[in-house]
Amino acid sequence: MAELRSFIFLDRLQPQTMCYLGTWIKGSLPRASMAAQIIEVAPGIDIEPLTDAALQHAEVQAGILVVERQFGYLEFHGETSAVQSAAEAVLMKLRADAGSALRPSILASKIISSIDQQHAFLINRNKIGSMVLPGESLFVLEVQPASYAIVAANEAEKAADVKVIDYRMIGATGRVYLAGQEADVRQAAEAAETALGGSS
Repeated sequence: MAELRSFIFLDRLQPQTMCYLGTWIKGSLPRASMAAQIIEVAPGIDIEPLTDAALQHAEVQAGILVVERQFGYLEFHGETSAVQSAAEAVLMKLRADAGSALRPSILASKIISSIDQQHAFLINRNKIGSMVLPGESLFVLEVQPASYAIVAANEAEKAADVKVIDYRMIGATGRVYLAGQEADVRQAAEAAETALGGSS
């Protein structure tokens, strides 16, 4: 039986979070303000029958289907009611409920004030989101399971005027990089941590 590592419903994909997703996903591109569901399971191959259950059950579009070494990931999006219906079909297939998913655990959460220009340059070489500029503050977060990174990015963007520099939601851990003015970054960090339950 598959382990349900995450079962994440996003009521409204925020513009930067959505655009960043669109830079690397292989499936259907989401639009801002769409609802989305993200599911992470172990072992990874078990995501395949769950994908079939979701897509045959409701009019949703799949953006991510990834089977990696240990875990499998599915993201689908669309109208709220359709996304919720497809998500219920997945739970029925798993014979599980949403509450059986693992709770996120924050492994690291730091704010770096007034980032150095060399540091900004190094970060910008390895990202596909916005650029962090010298003098801005940077928030970095690491979370487990990895898929919760999109929750942190999306909720932080809702709460504050920050730039989404990077978020990685596949693998052993998830990572989030957000930048902006100090007060905004602190507000975003608080929103991200609250969305993840403030667990550490």
